[in-house]
Amino acid sequence: MTQVIALEEVKKHRSKSSVWIIIHNDIYDVSKFLEEHPGGEDALLEYAGKDGTQGFEDVGHSDDARELLKKFKIGTLSPDERTKDLTQYSNLKWALLALAGALVLGIVLKKYLGSK
Repeated sequence: MTQVIALEEVKKHRSKSSVWIIIHNDIYDVSKFLEEHPGGEDALLEYAGKDGTQGFEDVGHSDDARELLKKFKIGTLSPDERTKDLTQYSNLKWALLALAGALVLGIVLKKYLGSK
């Protein structure tokens, strides 16, 4: 069973000797991974003791990185402290922007090609 950890406890782990990060409402102890992290330890320390979901997703981690992350999981936030996972909405935003761009391009091309 996954251990439920309060946000206040996570906030206590923001030093080089103890780095806990929240990603998608799960809590990871990445203290032993600082020196191995390909992006450098500062990338992890920036999110020490807080939610690093957006930063994690913005980088575009590989499937291998996501698999590796599992070995550092120590718990999950209590249900009343969890945030909505907005990653799915971020992907939707990009899809809608692409669709809007395609529509504008289509209208411009139709107008340009139709006027000749």
